[in-house]
Amino acid sequence: MPKIKCLIVDDEQLGRDMLESYTKRIEALELVHKCKSAKEAQEWLNKTDIHLIFLDIQMPRLSGIDFLKQLENPPTVIFTTAYANYALESYELDVIDYLLKPISFERFEKAVSKAIGQLAIQSKANAFDQQDHFEEDFLMIHSEHKHIKILLKDIIYIESLKEYVRYHTTQGKIMELNALKKVADQLPKEHFMRIHRSYIVALNQVKGYQSGKLVLQEPLELPVGKTYKKEVVDKLFK
Repeated sequence: MPKIKCLIVDDEQLGRDMLESYTKRIEALELVHKCKSAKEAQEWLNKTDIHLIFLDIQMPRLSGIDFLKQLENPPTVIFTTAYANYALESYELDVIDYLLKPISFERFEKAVSKAIGQLAIQSKANAFDQQDHFEEDFLMIHSEHKHIKILLKDIIYIESLKEYVRYHTTQGKIMELNALKKVADQLPKEHFMRIHRSYIVALNQVKGYQSGKLVLQEPLELPVGKTYKKEVVDKLFK
């Protein structure tokens, strides 16, 4: 896991310096800046990807709690405060921990460990969301009074036949009452491409391009429409 970029937000110099000394002792942390106010912290959030904030509560003009409430997508937060009476409200804001001053390094380290664990879980969840699940993805179509599941990985190309579309797959051909444009809108653009007013092709099936046609498995060739030619060539062959 890359280093966790963090901000310290505290209106007192002593508090900022103490937290800075603690962050330097934990290899997983990268201190981006020490902020004197919520306003200054907001400026850094606007220009830098911050993962963790050590946030004081009692600050002039805008408290740490009010600052956190106004953030749309806040980073992970650890409150650092001299006041115990905000603990309940802080947990309602989903902060990772609540550190009471004076803060020992051992207590600080424990809070950071919790933050590291949460950020690791978030990172894995984000990575999973971004994974390409093409091998498992499918279309459910209605054909001949039946609902049929077609795996996207099995599709070679899709053909428009007036008010119908025909799916040419590795498992055979299937007809459906549908519009090609509607089908195109359902398919992932990284795997399928409209190449003609009558054809959508699976990109992994394309072997080459010649004489205005895409070459798939021999002897199969599909025409490329004039309005699609530049996009097809740019995407597949440049």
